[in-house]
Amino acid sequence: MRILIAASLATSMMAVPVMAKPPLREVAAIDDALFDLGIADIVRKNCPTIHARLFKAIGYVRKLEKKAHEMGYSDAEIEAYTDSDIEKNRLKAKARAFFRAQGVDTSDPQSYCAFGLQEIQKASRIGSLLRAK
Repeated sequence: MRILIAASLATSMMAVPVMAKPPLREVAAIDDALFDLGIADIVRKNCPTIHARLFKAIGYVRKLEKKAHEMGYSDAEIEAYTDSDIEKNRLKAKARAFFRAQGVDTSDPQSYCAFGLQEIQKASRIGSLLRAK
């Protein structure tokens, strides 16, 4: 009986394998939201008549961080993802393709303005982070 109890205790004390979390770039809820934030930032930097809704953007970032924490990601994992040059370059390339697909002429500030105004009017996630003068 002692052997059975010891074996049972030993088995219950063994660590249960933890499922590995996917990289944050593979978590669509986080990656897509950061992408939209980046698109809004590019629009506001390139269009003189559109500004960021800064408090909304700050709150948006905090919600994303909270969501990542709730999913089990640490501050260090979040920071590694957001500070990664590889990820920044990936998102920049994705943004270039996105703007091309939307018909934005990236050499023309008014093209960014037209896109931004369209997003504001649609009340899209991108548009919610922007305001027209």
